[in-house]
Amino acid sequence: MPTTRASATPLFVPRKISRAQQRAARAEFAEARHKARLAETAPKHGRQEGFDPQLRATYPSSGRPGAASGRGGRLSLPKHRMTTATASGAYPFLAEGGLGAEGIFIGRDVHAEAAFCFDPFSLYASGKVEGFTNPNVLLAGIIGMGKSALAKSLATRAIAHGYRTYVPCDPKGEWTAVAQALGGYTIALGPGLPGRLNPLDTPARPAAVSEDDWATEVRKRRLLLLAGLARTVLKRDLQPMEHTALDLALDLVVADAQAHGTVPLLGDIAHLLGSPERLDSALGDQGGRMGPAAEDLAHALRRLVHGDLSGMFDAPSTVAFDPTAPMLSIDLSRLGGTGDDTALVLAMTCASAWMESSLADPDGGRRWVIYDEAWRVMRHVGLLERMQSQWKLSRGLGIANLMVIHRLSDLLSAGDAGSRGRVLAEGLLADCSTRIIYRQEPDQLATAASLLGLTGVETQAVAALTKGRGLWKVAGRSFITQHILHPTERTLFDTDARMVLKPHGFTKTEVLSLPVQRPEVRK
Repeated sequence: MPTTRASATPLFVPRKISRAQQRAARAEFAEARHKARLAETAPKHGRQEGFDPQLRATYPSSGRPGAASGRGGRLSLPKHRMTTATASGAYPFLAEGGLGAEGIFIGRDVHAEAAFCFDPFSLYASGKVEGFTNPNVLLAGIIGMGKSALAKSLATRAIAHGYRTYVPCDPKGEWTAVAQALGGYTIALGPGLPGRLNPLDTPARPAAVSEDDWATEVRKRRLLLLAGLARTVLKRDLQPMEHTALDLALDLVVADAQAHGTVPLLGDIAHLLGSPERLDSALGDQGGRMGPAAEDLAHALRRLVHGDLSGMFDAPSTVAFDPTAPMLSIDLSRLGGTGDDTALVLAMTCASAWMESSLADPDGGRRWVIYDEAWRVMRHVGLLERMQSQWKLSRGLGIANLMVIHRLSDLLSAGDAGSRGRVLAEGLLADCSTRIIYRQEPDQLATAASLLGLTGVETQAVAALTKGRGLWKVAGRSFITQHILHPTERTLFDTDARMVLKPHGFTKTEVLSLPVQRPEVRK
C-alpha cells in the first residue's frame, strides 16, 4: 500500500475491480498528490490553486497543459514609456514602416518581410521622407556582391515607369547587351571604330531659355570641357594666362565656324593654340603675348587630334542624340586595356560633355544617368567638376545620377584632405540622399562608418551582408534589402560568363544543360 510524502492518504486499489476503474483510481491519486505538492510550494499570501508563481514545468519531456505551465499566463511587468527615436535605436529595423509601394520594385525588405520599392523622383515630389533633398544615389560594394546587377536592374525596370536611362561611359562594355535588349542603342568609341563624337556640338535650345542666355550657357560648358581636358593631360591646374588663351581660342573658332556654316572642332582649337598670333591680335593691349601660355595647351589638346585618341573627338559627330530612346550607352571598353587611364578619362570627359549637352532640356522627362566604375574619375578634378555641376542641377533637369564605386575609400583617393579634388568628391557624397552599401571588406568598415555615419548595428550588418543584399540609407532611414532578379535579368546581367568553364565552344547555358555522364563500373 504505497503512500506519498505530501499526503498520508494511502492508495488502495481493490483487485476485484476492472482495469478501467484501476486506472481511474490511479489518475485520481496522481492529481491529488500534484495538488498537495503545489500547496507545499505556494507562498503563504496570495496562494491560488493550480497556479505556480515560479512557472516551473513538472513534466520536462512534454510540459504540463494549463495555466500552471507558464504558457499563456499573465505577467505583471512595470510599465515603461519611451519616444519613437529611442525605440528605433533599441530595436533597429523593427519599427520601420517602409517607403511604400510606389516606385521600382527592388526586392524584399529582410526585417519587415515585405516588398521593397524605390523611386527617387516620387520620394522627392511627395516629401514624405524628411531630409530627402535630391534624387542622386551612391552605390558601393566589393566585386562579386551584385552591385552591377542592381544598377542594371534599376535602369531596366525604370523604363517600365516611363523613365529613360543614359550611361555616359561604359568602361567594360557591359551595358551594350542591356541597351540593345531594351530597344536602345550603344555608341562604341575606340581606335579603328567608325564612331565619332564632337564634344563641342551645340545642343538644342530649351524653349524656356532665350538665345542670349543659351549662348552664354553653351560657351560656359565648352570652356569647362576644354579646361578639364587640358588639366587631365597636364596633370596640374591651369594658370590665369592659360585660361585666357582658351577663352580667346574658343571665341575665334566659334566665330569662324559660324561664318562658314560649320561646327567648331577640337582640332581647330588645338591648331589655333599652336599659332598664337591671332590670340595676340585678339587680346590687343590688354595683356602680354599668349605664345608661352598657349604652347602647353596646344600640346595637351594635340593628343585628341593626332595622338591615341585621334579620329574619335576631332571630327563632326557621326551619330545624333535621340532623346526618345529608352537607353543610350557609350562603350569605351577599347580604351581600358592599358595601365594608364588618362586616355579613358579624356574619352569619358568628351563623351560626358556630348551627352550632358543633350540632356540640358528640363522638359525632356525624368532620366537616370549612371556613372559605372566611377572610381576611375576620382583622381581627376576636371571630371569631378563636371559631375558636381550635374549633381547640383539634377532637380532642375529631372535627372537622377547613380554613381557606382567599389569602396568608400575611393572617395578619399581624390586628393589629400582639404584639396580641391577631395572637397569635390565629398561634395558628391553629400549630395546623394540615397546611399546603398553592399558588403565591404573588414579594413574598409571604419572608413564607411565615418563617411556615411553608420551606427554600430549598421556597421556589423554591412560586414555580414551576402550577395545581392545591401544596406539602404534613404535620408537617414535604414533598410536591409535583398535584391531579387528575374531569370531573364540574371542571364542578361551576368558578368561572370568568362569564369564558367566553356569546353568545346559551348556557351554557359549549354554547359549547364549538358547531361551528366556517369563512369562505368566494371564488375
